[in-house]
Amino acid sequence: MRNALLIALIGLATLPLAGCAPVVVGGVGAGALMADDRRTPTTYLMDEEIELTAAARLMNAKLDGVHVNYTSFNRRVLITGEASGEAGRAKVEEIAKGVVNVRETINEVALASPSSLVGRSNDSYITAKVKTRLFDDGRVSGNHVKVVTERGIVYLMGLVKRAEGDAAAEVAAGTGGVLKVVKVFEYID
Repeated sequence: MRNALLIALIGLATLPLAGCAPVVVGGVGAGALMADDRRTPTTYLMDEEIELTAAARLMNAKLDGVHVNYTSFNRRVLITGEASGEAGRAKVEEIAKGVVNVRETINEVALASPSSLVGRSNDSYITAKVKTRLFDDGRVSGNHVKVVTERGIVYLMGLVKRAEGDAAAEVAAGTGGVLKVVKVFEYID
C-alpha cells in the first residue's frame, strides 16, 4: 500500500511536466526503483543528495592526483578510486564526513596514480556484467544490491539477508574480469 501511494505521489508530482516526456519517464522509473528498494524513500533521496554533494565538494577542492567516486547506500558512503598520496586519501574522506546525513564512511581509496579512461571503462563493463548476472540469477533482487567496480575490485552494498549477500558475492566472483569481491552490506537478519 505504501509503495503504491509513493508511486502515485511521484506520478502526480510529474503531471505539470506533461510536455517533458523524458522527465516524466525518468521520474516514473525512479519511483519504480524506490518502490522495490528496502530503504525508505527519504533515505533513498538522501543517498542521492549525499553523492551529489560530496562529488561537488570534491570538484571544488581541486585535488591533484586524485580520482574518487562516492557511493551512498542507507547513508553509508563508500569511497573508491585512487589518490597519489595519503593526504589526498584523507581529504576525500574528510569531504564525505562533512556532508549532512552521512552516518558512516568506508574509505577504500587505493594509494596509486589515478586510473586511466580505459581502466574506468573496463570497470563500468564489469559492473554491467555483474548487475545483469544478478538479475538473471534470481536469488537476490538486483535492486537490493548496489554494485561498484574499481580496478577490477567489485564492491557490493545494500540492505540484504545474509543468504542474499552470499549469493550476490558468489555471482560477482564468478563474473569475468572480477579480481576481488568486497561485501559492504548491512544485514537485515
